[in-house]
Amino acid sequence: MSSWMRRRDHNIFFNGFAFLLCGLLAGVVVAAAAFPVVAMSGLAAKAGGETFASLPGELKAFSSPQITRVYASDNKTQLAQFYDEFRSDVRLKDIAKPMRDAMVAAEDREFYNHNGVDLKGVARALVNNNNGKSKQGASTITMQWVRMSLAYSATSPQEVVDATEDTPKRKVTEMKYAMQVEKELSKDQILERYLNIAPFGKQTYGIFAASQVYFNKKPKDLTVGQAALLAAVVKAPSAFDPTTAEGYKAIKQRRDAYVIPGMVELGAITQAQADKAIKEPIPRKVKPIGNGCVSVSRNEWGFFCDFFYRWWMEREQFGATPYDRERRLKSGGYRITTTIDVKAQSQARKRIAELISEKDTNALLLAAVQPGTGKVRLLAANRRFKLDESKNSMSSDPAKRKRGIRGSYPNTTNPLLTGGGDITGYQAGSVMKMFTMVAALEKGVPLAYQIKTEKQYRSNYIISSRSESACDGTHFWCPQNAGGGGEGVFNMWSAFGKSINTYFVPLEEQIGAERVVDAAKRFGIKFRAPSDAKLASPGYSHQWGAFTLGVSATTPLDMANAYATLAGDGMYCEPTPIEQIVTKDGQKLDIGKPQCKRATSPDVARAALDATRCPVGDSARLGSCEGATAPQTHDVVDHPVFGKTGTTDRDRTASLIAGTTSLVVAGYLVNPDYQAHRDRMRHAQVNPAVYRTLGDYMQGKPSVQFKKPENRKIAYGDQRRIPDVTCDSLGDAMDRLSDAGFRVYVGGDVDSKCPPGTVAGTAPSGRTIKGGIVTIQTSNGKDVPKPALPGFPPILTPPRPGE
Repeated sequence: MSSWMRRRDHNIFFNGFAFLLCGLLAGVVVAAAAFPVVAMSGLAAKAGGETFASLPGELKAFSSPQITRVYASDNKTQLAQFYDEFRSDVRLKDIAKPMRDAMVAAEDREFYNHNGVDLKGVARALVNNNNGKSKQGASTITMQWVRMSLAYSATSPQEVVDATEDTPKRKVTEMKYAMQVEKELSKDQILERYLNIAPFGKQTYGIFAASQVYFNKKPKDLTVGQAALLAAVVKAPSAFDPTTAEGYKAIKQRRDAYVIPGMVELGAITQAQADKAIKEPIPRKVKPIGNGCVSVSRNEWGFFCDFFYRWWMEREQFGATPYDRERRLKSGGYRITTTIDVKAQSQARKRIAELISEKDTNALLLAAVQPGTGKVRLLAANRRFKLDESKNSMSSDPAKRKRGIRGSYPNTTNPLLTGGGDITGYQAGSVMKMFTMVAALEKGVPLAYQIKTEKQYRSNYIISSRSESACDGTHFWCPQNAGGGGEGVFNMWSAFGKSINTYFVPLEEQIGAERVVDAAKRFGIKFRAPSDAKLASPGYSHQWGAFTLGVSATTPLDMANAYATLAGDGMYCEPTPIEQIVTKDGQKLDIGKPQCKRATSPDVARAALDATRCPVGDSARLGSCEGATAPQTHDVVDHPVFGKTGTTDRDRTASLIAGTTSLVVAGYLVNPDYQAHRDRMRHAQVNPAVYRTLGDYMQGKPSVQFKKPENRKIAYGDQRRIPDVTCDSLGDAMDRLSDAGFRVYVGGDVDSKCPPGTVAGTAPSGRTIKGGIVTIQTSNGKDVPKPALPGFPPILTPPRPGE
């Protein structure tokens, strides 16, 4: 080991001498060395006497700002990083020896020989400064580390000033602390701390960041020339910036003429190694440093990253104020594993791109949640997550366009999928009928409950008489079915499958709109729009009849998670972007873990889910669907699936929600800039995006069936036997059925052996729900049995087991 590497002697004589000399002369010597004018005043004596004696002996504990890194659910794929100072601590053993040697050669060649204060350096600085030569501060590596430590441990602006301003008092403070530090830490420990805190320019702090930015490599892999360059930068990062013409000349001169020769002088390298190092190129460009969500590794992750950032900023666990929370994120050095499934995210973005352009006025938005956990697996849109909107088209809103406001396409950082800020959400239409069904089931109305619907329903909900939805000449709301039609007898299975408005409005009216709104709140609907919040409040919600048809603003994430609550057996889990948060010390935090609470009973959730299988082409296990609005969904997903389509007035939005036990995907096709637009949103765009994304995710996964409710009455209610009125007169049949408690209607004629005008039978026959609808079929007297096919005997259905 060369002489310069020898540890300093910790004998009593030397320590005593150093302390005495510093205590008596530090104020005068240091002040004269660094500040000749001040040294001529009485301030020097005060700095050297009272200040030194009254200083505390130990530094406050501190933590320098560290980079927070955010990863995907695989805990390997880095999405983004957040920092105030680009820094990440690394152990000395993981720093190349040339880097350690170069820093000593550049900043403190007596580092291994002094006890924190270089007395020869102080004297030399005093002589040079008083002789008019270039100023020398005589700060050792230990003293520099002390200075930065004091700044980072400061708890007030004044403490920061005291730690950094050029005064004799500061110099004396550094000297005393440095001597104490040298008693408690080894030279290697001090050097490690210094290398991890030193500023290297280009927004980098610490050797890990500097190695990444300047050379795109780890500190352990630095060459002699690279190490010498980085060590040379520390003295004046702005002046020694190799990316500028003047800085390049200055840094080359300092590296080649001072740092590398210093390494030779100290015996750290040979002259041959020095000659080789001088030939190493100096970078004129450095690696750009990404910071925050606008710098995600892949742009398609931007909306999810923004959701994570907003989630963090809402958590009081990270600080009392938004400022505190942001500082914690950008300086805490956390390793954050998020819930995003990068494969599913990529597939979703691909499916969107197949259907709509990034430059389209309309936005196709997909959000997906895992049932039972609230974990958000993907957030995708036909938009680029970018701040630069200078190339965006003008807004499609005429009022905004007139004021020169640009639209959100193709670039935006607005939370289109999750809501927040100016984004309150979008009307999604009939997907909201699910909440009416849940509220009805909770009140004891079973799935089998029947309503005889008409094309138009006269409700008792009061609206403006000038509204086009008002009944003629009244102020009562008269909703119709989309596209007209919809007459008949429906239960919840068939009405949900065919999305019959004139079933769900009277159902809502019967159980109370306030109960429906309450169910939506329990399932996580936020009511961000002020007008919606007012209508959803007590005293107003009972009159919000249109709520069941989806007139309130929601987001894809809201609705994906609401339907996931059904698949989660009625447990609402707050949407979370977090799998795990680990501190820089390796401590795992509980923040972000699933936060779940019961929104409804398991039986209600299971029963409602059974009916929600109808719209997407699956088969209900408890009843009969009799129709679907998105039948392709089941064929593509090829797993037990549930969901619902939605469309608003004039097709201004179109939506589809589809889910399995593993994932629920909600898709909206909207114009986020102008919701009063005249475009017709097409299910041909949004539906395939949803069911193909879900199908991609479910490929190769086992088929898992949904659970049935334990109490079958929630599906069928109290069943009653229907009297056999075959061949009775119409009047007698109606009396008998009414006396049995059924609601009786007369249907059309059918072929029957009974006399014309008598009862041929009922629909249904056998049994039905208490108080249910029974339709009488009248006979036309034509008994025309269907002939058997020639050459074949009649087909007999074998009895089922147990019959």
